[in-house]
Amino acid sequence: MSDHYYTENPQSPSAKTRWTTRIKDVPITFQTDHGVFSRERVDEGTRLLIESAQILPRANVLDLGCGYGAVGVSVLTLVKTATVTMVDVNARAVALAEQNAQINHVDERARTLCGDAVGLLMTDAQCYDVIMLNPPIRAGKDVVFSLYEVARMKLNQQGVLYVVIQKKQGAPSTEDKLLTLFQQVERVARHRGYVVFCARNPR
Repeated sequence: MSDHYYTENPQSPSAKTRWTTRIKDVPITFQTDHGVFSRERVDEGTRLLIESAQILPRANVLDLGCGYGAVGVSVLTLVKTATVTMVDVNARAVALAEQNAQINHVDERARTLCGDAVGLLMTDAQCYDVIMLNPPIRAGKDVVFSLYEVARMKLNQQGVLYVVIQKKQGAPSTEDKLLTLFQQVERVARHRGYVVFCARNPR
């Protein structure tokens, strides 16, 4: 069976590659590998998520389902005083996220957690000013919705959740679910079928 990006321990042979992209006109270098999501480039949805999020100085940010750290490392690079926790079930992805924080010299403000995000976060004391999520659609709606639910519980009082999703992959049902969890849900960006939702004021 082939690995999915949400596989805990990918068995596909490692073949690391390194490339540099520009996020908000800032160069950021990533090392990626087989068995992780969008290994050849920062995908359009993730890029839209990063570029749409408003992150204040000194914000404590959670990159939920971090993969190789595209969101978290970008936030750390762009917002020099932010701190970021990156969490993923995929051990190979988390190792890459750690390496990418080091490559971009932002590792002193980075923290990683590896394992089931819901279980890890519910036993972790930290709460967050901003949570960012490009949900693992292929893992199924139950998994995706459980991430929305844990995000609601891990936000600070004035915190915000950003979610990017394609319309054809469930944007309407995501909006409906978020409205059951938050008092305010906005569509803050759209591009090529992707929608970024900003949710705040947990119910």
